[in-house]
Amino acid sequence: MTLLLQQITTGFMLGSIYVTVAVAFTLTIGILNFLNFTIPAIFMITGMIAWAAAAYGFPFGVEGGISWPLALFMGVTAAVFASLIVERFTFRYLRIRHGDATEHAIPLVSSLGFLIIFENLILIAFGSEAHSFPEKFRSDFYIGEIIIGLPQLASLAISLVVVAFLSWVLKTTSIGRALRAIAENPDTASLLGIEVQRIVPLVFLFSGLLCGVAGVLFVVNYSDVSAFMGDEVGTKAIAAMVLGGLGSIWGAIAGGLIVGLLEALSIHFFGADTVNVAVWGTLLIVIIIKPSGLFGASRIGKGKL
Repeated sequence: MTLLLQQITTGFMLGSIYVTVAVAFTLTIGILNFLNFTIPAIFMITGMIAWAAAAYGFPFGVEGGISWPLALFMGVTAAVFASLIVERFTFRYLRIRHGDATEHAIPLVSSLGFLIIFENLILIAFGSEAHSFPEKFRSDFYIGEIIIGLPQLASLAISLVVVAFLSWVLKTTSIGRALRAIAENPDTASLLGIEVQRIVPLVFLFSGLLCGVAGVLFVVNYSDVSAFMGDEVGTKAIAAMVLGGLGSIWGAIAGGLIVGLLEALSIHFFGADTVNVAVWGTLLIVIIIKPSGLFGASRIGKGKL
């Protein structure tokens, strides 16, 4: 029983990473009806830039690297910058040319192109092998016989606080109301005086920031980074988003925690090879029973937030 409780605890801690990335996916698909495939790459950029800065002082050439807090901050900054580049050359470009970028598949395909470009730029710069972040974060405490890593607990708390703050912004602030109006209908929002061209970049800024936070939490907990670190986390985050319900921020939270729990328990009972079967099998069953996800609305398309 103690071992089972330990795995459940570990699953929830792991789920905090999936939660943050799943919410980044939820923002773009909930407000812009756009599945942003670059999110896994932006998550990866955070870890790789932070590692390069801490190990080699990149891009300043500081011998012995720079301090890890500054390195992590640089990683988050790089993630936000990369996300804004994607907005400029995918979503905004299509809106300027066609009026409503959400009605075209080109932004989705171009975001997939940016995913490949970002990954290959990192491969060219730093190689394909895994790297270990120089700073080790190890601090545990015990509840009975259950071991809880302090970085993992902090990750869970930070991810929930960040998402709760984002939900508050969407529900109560003028920017949040503007974003929800754009989610309903961008053309009508423009007629109501909302400057869509100024508000939409905030979605990409928020999603880049969420990916940056998730990347930092991953580095703090697991230390190892690579050019492909975003692939598995990104696919699990998509599963979490769909499981919780498209467009539902709190559904993304529940989905992320459930995916982390499924992963930990499947490893415990059946071995690591069964993780994908457990996660995607559960997702398939939920979709068959409730196509909108656990907490999603019945409406598919715009207006989900």
